[in-house]
Amino acid sequence: MASILTEKPVKWIEDKTGNLTSTGFGRDVYLKGEMALRKDGKILGVRMNTISDHGAFFADAQPSKFKIGLMHSAFAAYDIPTAHMFATGYYTNKAPGGVAYRCSFRVTEAMFFQERMVQAAADDLKMDQAEFRRVNFVKDEQHPHRTAFGFLTDSGQYEKCLDIGLEAIGYKNFAAEKAEAAKRGRLLGIGISTMTEPLGAGNSREYDILGIKMFDSAELRIHMSGKAILRTGSRGQGTGHETTWAQIVAHELGIPADDILVEEGDTDTAPFGMGTYASRSTPVAGAAIAMVARKVRAKARKLAAHLLEVSEEDIEWELGRFYVRGNQERGVTIQDCAMAAYSNMPDGMEPGLENVAYYDPPNLTWPFACYIAKIEIDPETGVWDVLQFVAVDDCGVRINPMIVEGQIMGGLTEAYAMANMQYQTYDEEGNIIGGNYMDFLLPTAWETPGFELYEVVTPCPHHPIGAKGVGECATVGGPAAFVNAVMDALKDKGVRNIDMPLMPNRVYEALTTGKDIYGMPPVRLGS
Repeated sequence: MASILTEKPVKWIEDKTGNLTSTGFGRDVYLKGEMALRKDGKILGVRMNTISDHGAFFADAQPSKFKIGLMHSAFAAYDIPTAHMFATGYYTNKAPGGVAYRCSFRVTEAMFFQERMVQAAADDLKMDQAEFRRVNFVKDEQHPHRTAFGFLTDSGQYEKCLDIGLEAIGYKNFAAEKAEAAKRGRLLGIGISTMTEPLGAGNSREYDILGIKMFDSAELRIHMSGKAILRTGSRGQGTGHETTWAQIVAHELGIPADDILVEEGDTDTAPFGMGTYASRSTPVAGAAIAMVARKVRAKARKLAAHLLEVSEEDIEWELGRFYVRGNQERGVTIQDCAMAAYSNMPDGMEPGLENVAYYDPPNLTWPFACYIAKIEIDPETGVWDVLQFVAVDDCGVRINPMIVEGQIMGGLTEAYAMANMQYQTYDEEGNIIGGNYMDFLLPTAWETPGFELYEVVTPCPHHPIGAKGVGECATVGGPAAFVNAVMDALKDKGVRNIDMPLMPNRVYEALTTGKDIYGMPPVRLGS
């Protein structure tokens, strides 16, 4: 409007307070539930009731079919025969909401509720929390498994992940550790969070945004020099796309990763894509890259047969090179084929070595994770410290392990911040609390605990390279591990719940009153 009125270009630069106050927010979901249980711990049914505040309108793209996101992904790792959810959404006078903050459309909220409810059920039955989960896990051989809410999970080794985590955290010795800490006046707790989440939205039968289907594409061209340019419709956010995409092409064609130029997010040249969110980059865009590389390799095979003067059926492939079956010494490289595509192609073949692929995923991908936190509370202050944190992630095939580990560590840091220090609310006069970094705290290296990372690999059966995605897993499953650990330390004091964030004053209030703490931290104006 300012530009129209002044007939000149107008630039506006927001500050941090403006950003925190007026841009989209996540969470703000209220959940209640009931669970039917057998005495042996088997879950027979779950009922969920969720109320969500969407602000004035949705702040980002939502799958048209799912106005409250994928909240119904809750309990997907558990073999539960019956479930029901009632969801209510409200538009309010807050800033635009509904943001899938580092999760696949409300999945963090779903998994937090799931794991808090599982912990409460185990406590009510006086059953070991790890054993309760084991009793109810979907077994390896049950995959693909149809959940009570209708999702189809693809694969997983849930018990194996749990066992690795328990061994790493020293679960068998925890009771002795807790008794020793009690002698020192400290309260020890151990919290488990296990989850599987739907990533890679999504197959065009079910997922669209205002009618536009949610698939992705990739273009790959091999120059006559043997070097390549890859274009995708996804866009990196500091998540290492350039490295990962080049590695996929290198894995499929044998071209050195340094010889592959990755270009993404350029609206003048980028092919169709639905963006980077919901951990969909590798599950969808990465799959399109693998598929286009295979199309290019199929044409290169024809070129190799022409150069070697044999039929295509007599051509074998090893990374970066075609050779004649039975005579491995007689072969040509992928670079030789690239040159031939511009200088010596067979009659009737279109010149060039390039292609495009569109990938419409047949299903969502389902990574699994087990996160376990061991914490210690000082009952005189309510301060709690993380003594050990173990993360076991099964995200399928890992293309670049270092990037995957960085994603997990970053996600766990955000999970710790949510559990311990971050919130936004309003005072009684409508002023925002959390509109600056004095109130909305960011975890630094000083506060953030260390994380011990472990891996299990269960390839996704329907993804071209078996990858499942990982960018959001730790943020989705991590918060409940911290909160469950604190609640485990407090359960002998009669406290069952403290709503996040578990700041020291809230923990201390629960300890001294023996009562649960609900809602946002109170904000009181001075007299």
